[in-house]
Amino acid sequence: MPLAGDDPTLGLTLGGGGAFGAAHVGVLQVLAERGIRPGIAAGTSSGALVAAAYAAAVDPAAIERAAVAFRWRQIARWSGAPRWGLLDSAVVGRSVRRALGHDPIIEELPRRFAAAATDLRTRRLVVIDSGPLSLALRATIAVPGLIPPVRLHGALLADGGMIDNVPVAATRRIGADRLIVVRLHAKWENVRMMRTLTRTADLVRDPSVLLIQPEMERMAQWTMSDVPRLIAEGRRAAEAALDAQDSEWGLLEGSSP
Repeated sequence: MPLAGDDPTLGLTLGGGGAFGAAHVGVLQVLAERGIRPGIAAGTSSGALVAAAYAAAVDPAAIERAAVAFRWRQIARWSGAPRWGLLDSAVVGRSVRRALGHDPIIEELPRRFAAAATDLRTRRLVVIDSGPLSLALRATIAVPGLIPPVRLHGALLADGGMIDNVPVAATRRIGADRLIVVRLHAKWENVRMMRTLTRTADLVRDPSVLLIQPEMERMAQWTMSDVPRLIAEGRRAAEAALDAQDSEWGLLEGSSP
């Protein structure tokens, strides 16, 4: 059953991007301040980490504290016997239990949640919306060569960003009719990103999507040095997108179905 005040058909899609994912925290803060409460959340990689916290109904202020204090060793440590990757992500389970008190089953979260992963054998997107939360997070953050893939239901799963770094399809698959999509944008993207840019243009044209694009230029992606700036940029981008929304999206504020 959705939380009181949530919109069970409104989905939140959070893209991946390493430390850039801290910008999602600022977006969540603005949504909370404006009374906009998606009942569904999905993400890839660092976006999935933040989406999971939101789906677990963690307070935005607590999510901000966790983001500021975050260190990579909370999700991966050097492996004593590297085979599939240099790091071991087993520590994710301990981090989830420390944050939430236990390692919940995704189906038991207060809000619907999914993590996007890539099946390394078929090169297809896998939407993980059931089972232990820590296992889903370990799969979506498994950068090939760095963090080992996760075996789940016969598949070998790794970072969802290889297939879809902004997993809109995953959010729709678990019940969203309208979407707030956060794409971690950068002005310096080049022609190699053409597929992503084309898909972004499709999102802009989609009337069921509100696209928020924090600007990551000149911010660190793989160190946590810019987390406060990233959170502030997430806030700026969310406020700008919501202020520019049309009348249909204006119905979101302070309302629920």
